[in-house]
Amino acid sequence: MTRILLISGDTRVGSLHTAALRTAVRAAPADLAVTLYDGLRDLPAYVPGEPALPAAVALLRQRAEAADAVLFSTPEYAGSLPGSLKNLLDWLVDGGDLRDKQAAWLSVTPPAQDQAALATLETVLGHAGARLLRSACIRIPLPPEAVDERGLVADPQLRTALLDMLRALGRTQHAPAQPPSWQVHSSVYPVVPRRDPSVVRPWRMPT
Repeated sequence: MTRILLISGDTRVGSLHTAALRTAVRAAPADLAVTLYDGLRDLPAYVPGEPALPAAVALLRQRAEAADAVLFSTPEYAGSLPGSLKNLLDWLVDGGDLRDKQAAWLSVTPPAQDQAALATLETVLGHAGARLLRSACIRIPLPPEAVDERGLVADPQLRTALLDMLRALGRTQHAPAQPPSWQVHSSVYPVVPRRDPSVVRPWRMPT
């Protein structure tokens, strides 16, 4: 069974990014083991050459090492990744825990709001030796109110795209690449366009 680790770069309660990944856990096919990492707030600051790993870091590395693929969703702070997520990545890069693992990102904001963060994320993943699966990197802008009282996102377009992403990440590295089933418009990053990104609308499969 393929194991996929989901990591949100947002520590806020009610985060749209975290809710989207939590929805991915609920929507995951039965043949995939999908888990959401929830220890971002507890990680101590990265210290190069730390002789004794803190317990929170050891647990993070154990979960990352056990995963076959990693999916990120993150906001942008001050033109880059949130410091807490960069700190997590520093620990994983130092331990080599992402090397040769497939990785992808999910964006739930308009392009102007997180392009620098995603560019930085891709750079760091390259330093980590991870293999970015671009066919599984998608953008679906959603409004903050898309998060329901259960901390999930009910948008059907997001759920369909999540299934495609997870299945793509679940394939072995030797499997032939297949295009995703959702319609995308590509500029700098893949985008699933909406006429009005502030409104959640049902998504229909093309006929």
